[in-house]
Amino acid sequence: MRPDGETPALPTGLDPSTVFRSLFQAFPDALLLVDKAGHIVLCNEAASNLLGYTVDELHGLTVDALVPDAIRPRHAEYRKAYGEAPRARPMGTQMELVARRSDGSEVMVEIALSPLPQQGLVVAAIRDVGSYPRVKKALQRARYSEHLAQLGRLAIDTRDPEVLLTRVSTIAAEALQVELAAVFLLEPDRKQIRLASGFGLLPAEPLGTLLPNRPDTPPGYLAATGTPVVVADYATEQRFAVPQAYLDAGLRSALAVPLAERGRIIGALTVRSRRSQRFGDDEVHFLESLANLLTSSLQRAKTEEALNHAQRLESVGQLTGGIAHDFNNLLTVIQGNLQVLEDLPGLDASSPAKPLLAAATRASRRAAELTAKLLTFARRQVLQPEPVDLHALLNSLAGMLRRTLDQRIAITVEVGEDCPLVLADPAQLESALLNIAINARDAMPEGGWLQFRASACASLPDRLRTELEDPSAAVDRFVQITITDSGQGMPEAVRERAFEPFFTTKAAGRGTGLGLATVYGFVKQSKGAIAISSAQGMGTTLTLYIPQPWTAARESEDKPDVAPLRAGIRVLLVEDDTEVRHIVRTFLLGLACIVESAASAEQALQVLDPPTGEPPHFDLLLSDIALGPGMRGTELAARAQASRPGMAVLLMSGYSSELLDADRDSPPGWELLRKPYGREELAAAMARLLSS
Repeated sequence: MRPDGETPALPTGLDPSTVFRSLFQAFPDALLLVDKAGHIVLCNEAASNLLGYTVDELHGLTVDALVPDAIRPRHAEYRKAYGEAPRARPMGTQMELVARRSDGSEVMVEIALSPLPQQGLVVAAIRDVGSYPRVKKALQRARYSEHLAQLGRLAIDTRDPEVLLTRVSTIAAEALQVELAAVFLLEPDRKQIRLASGFGLLPAEPLGTLLPNRPDTPPGYLAATGTPVVVADYATEQRFAVPQAYLDAGLRSALAVPLAERGRIIGALTVRSRRSQRFGDDEVHFLESLANLLTSSLQRAKTEEALNHAQRLESVGQLTGGIAHDFNNLLTVIQGNLQVLEDLPGLDASSPAKPLLAAATRASRRAAELTAKLLTFARRQVLQPEPVDLHALLNSLAGMLRRTLDQRIAITVEVGEDCPLVLADPAQLESALLNIAINARDAMPEGGWLQFRASACASLPDRLRTELEDPSAAVDRFVQITITDSGQGMPEAVRERAFEPFFTTKAAGRGTGLGLATVYGFVKQSKGAIAISSAQGMGTTLTLYIPQPWTAARESEDKPDVAPLRAGIRVLLVEDDTEVRHIVRTFLLGLACIVESAASAEQALQVLDPPTGEPPHFDLLLSDIALGPGMRGTELAARAQASRPGMAVLLMSGYSSELLDADRDSPPGWELLRKPYGREELAAAMARLLSS
């Protein structure tokens, strides 16, 4: 429009109706011209492509048909109100907008509305938000995280390596949306490679196929190099011989990553696609994470086989210690990236990515909880004991159980007013009692009663005194917590193995066998003792003997106020795992910190003491304890703080045994942080440390 308010005329010879109809059809967004009744009177080809209808099918269709069933009534109310007061609405209003396609699928969209009052029409411009590169990338990474968490949950729940091998191929294919995925394993003689599992396998390559372990074969080449292999196009591949069956099947590109156990290649995880140049850095990182989780789980399965021959429960530490560090590193990466994804500005509550992120987050949290259970019964968990009021804890727990357990089970609590406090980690104590309650529920399928009692213990039973972690403990300074049920009870053979890890009498899929083993580990680590009394048909009684606090005071000291983190804190981050280092750096930058990163203690010392120039100032050293070959994080912290007494030290680890050792050997001013952790836990630990 000109400054004088007049619409400029079209060049001579151009028909306005033809020009505007051509513009309507050529517009890149989907355009719908809708009348007052909500019927589509005109649309363009972009609308047909986006919504899955032909142009003729869209003409006359009501716009309500393009709205998902769940929000259709609300949309009708909005359309009615809009018809009474039409107004222009631009793109990007962050409203809950989802379009329903002809096949019933849904697509996240943005919609701009432009009313034409004189004609009684509205122009709706519709844009597919999922086509935005940023949103596509976020959804893709959310999908990868969800599938990685799915394997993590399966790795915790199953003890059968064949199940893991079978499922990992399916998970890889589904996550990457490719036609074929396979796991190859080296035979014991390392001269042949066996196709151990697969999804979408070729007829020429059935399950169990043996291939020579030579660099001129696809899996043999990876076994020789020990690094990820990306094939952009099989037609131009020169590094190894491409089987003719791959080309005949139309396969174009591939990605393979090694399966390594304690630094030794044991196989490969491979995916293939009919699209060329299908795989990039994101796919490589995802498949590597999947492979690392698989090999850790397979290693765990082997350790479990050895565990069956172990004579003492302490041998469980060999299992948990072997996988906890790597697995918690993986969970740190998974949970951290999920948290970053949740904060993306384009992902509002209506985004299809939200339920994917929520599912992946729940799965990763469950994996972290189960890993913590393994560490607890192995007595490798870091406990935070404090005086606990059993009257409050047991009544609160009973209230929760009455709402969640079988309603046919009557639950009672008996705690004397003079019952002493106990010295225990309250969260772990409640978890132990919950495990016992769930076992009791399973033993009472037709209902019954469950009783919690707590009282001071005059003296420990003689047979338990020798089992105390601290033989010098005063045997009259314990509180006994007794849990009794009216269930089926245990025969002697079951009772003798009740605290054995992975032993369960439940049906397949109903339990891991970690419940009572976890309780046993917690009680022993709390410097207490546990006893069990049961007979078949006579119910079960478990008694936990937990020590009293060294002081009898019931009032805990007020915790000092912690000042919020200030901007500009200078942090030296030391972490040998690349992906963990990246996500922790992202957390720190999000907390407005200035970050310098190092992959080893030796590299960190070079940063602290450069050969030239002034040594940089750092407020905080944030270091993993296990840094691979070379110096450990605790030694680095000691050397760094010797030259910089004012620098705070925050150590982290996914292996709780390292935290326990560090806790014993570290100065009081150091803070310890357990993996996996999120941004809030990191910020809280830094705030505590820097405000002290």
